[in-house]
Amino acid sequence: MTDLQQRPYVPAKQPNTRYPLIDNDPHFKRVVKYARPEDYAKGGAMAAFGPALMLLWEKLSPSHVSKGSFASIMRLSCTIGAGAGFLYFYENSILRFYGVEENKREVERDMREMVDKVKRNEPLYGKSSLTPYMQGVASRNSRYSGIWLHVIPWFNFVNHDQHGVDTAKYYRQAERELAAEQAGSK
Repeated sequence: MTDLQQRPYVPAKQPNTRYPLIDNDPHFKRVVKYARPEDYAKGGAMAAFGPALMLLWEKLSPSHVSKGSFASIMRLSCTIGAGAGFLYFYENSILRFYGVEENKREVERDMREMVDKVKRNEPLYGKSSLTPYMQGVASRNSRYSGIWLHVIPWFNFVNHDQHGVDTAKYYRQAERELAAEQAGSK
């Protein structure tokens, strides 16, 4: 197939959720940036759970290993706990993008961020050095990957324009705001 031929576009399936979909394939930085303080608290609690459990077990039923061996066990449980805490934190944040959890704050923040990008004439989802085909491949590989984060941690690090939402709403809102600004300056 040559580059001149048009590939068919198959839209992503829309899940039936109680809250509006913000993005079905948010960029890693965006998920972390939109995280709420309670996401950090839940992730920190999850990270601390493993080492705390190891200390509790050592107090209740001593293993009688040397201090050096127990230090290795604690380093390992801290590392595993930190990984689990991060994944729990990330999943709590990304579920709001999918509309699975309450996301009013994120919807408003998304609208503000995207409208500002439209006003500055910037690409909505960033610039990419990949071809449109490779952007589509990346999108299809990581779309809704946060749902299966506990099975395979898979993140979107690619800027592309396939996010499962109608971007016209950002342009309409920007037009309304610019019209209001012009009417206010007259």
